[in-house]
Amino acid sequence: MAWRPRRDPLPDEVRAALQLRRKERILTTTPDRAGRWHVATDQALHLDADDGHRRVPWHCVDRATWDRDTEQLVIFEVADFGQPQPRYALDMAEPGQLLEVVRERVTASIVLSRHVPVAGSRGLKVVARRPPAGDGGVSWSFWLDNGLEPDTPEVVEAANRGLAEARAELGL
Repeated sequence: MAWRPRRDPLPDEVRAALQLRRKERILTTTPDRAGRWHVATDQALHLDADDGHRRVPWHCVDRATWDRDTEQLVIFEVADFGQPQPRYALDMAEPGQLLEVVRERVTASIVLSRHVPVAGSRGLKVVARRPPAGDGGVSWSFWLDNGLEPDTPEVVEAANRGLAEARAELGL
C-alpha cells in the first residue's frame, strides 16, 4: 500500500521549532503519547527530543521498527563504524504513516548494499547512502552480523576490503 501525505493539525509552535530548510516539505506528522510531535519531511526525520527537535537526514536513518507489544516506534540512526547506534523509542498507540514514510525514505537513500564474508556465512554489510535530493556525497555505514566484534583484525580487514570494492563499483 502506498502512503499518501497526511497532515495532522501540527501546532504552529511546533512548525516554527522545526526550522525547516528552504523547499523542505512536510509529508506526515504524528504525535506520541506525551504530546510530542514527530515530523517526516521529504529531506529528514524531525524527532521531538527533550532538548528540542532533532533533525536526522534520511541517509542518516538506519532503520525503524514497530513493536506492537510495547507500542513503540524505534528509530535507529547510522553510527560510525564500531560505535553504538543512537536509538530513539517513541511511545505511541499507532505509528500512523510515519513508519511507512520512514521505511520508504530510508530505502530510497540506499545506493548500494553488499555483503562481505568474514567467517563462514557471518560477515558484514557495507551500505552506501545518498541524501534524497542526490545533492550530497555518498556516506558509508556497516552492519555486523551477530557475534562479530568491530575491532577484530578480520572484521577491520573485511570492512576495508568491502568499502574499497563498493567504492570501485560506484566509480568513486
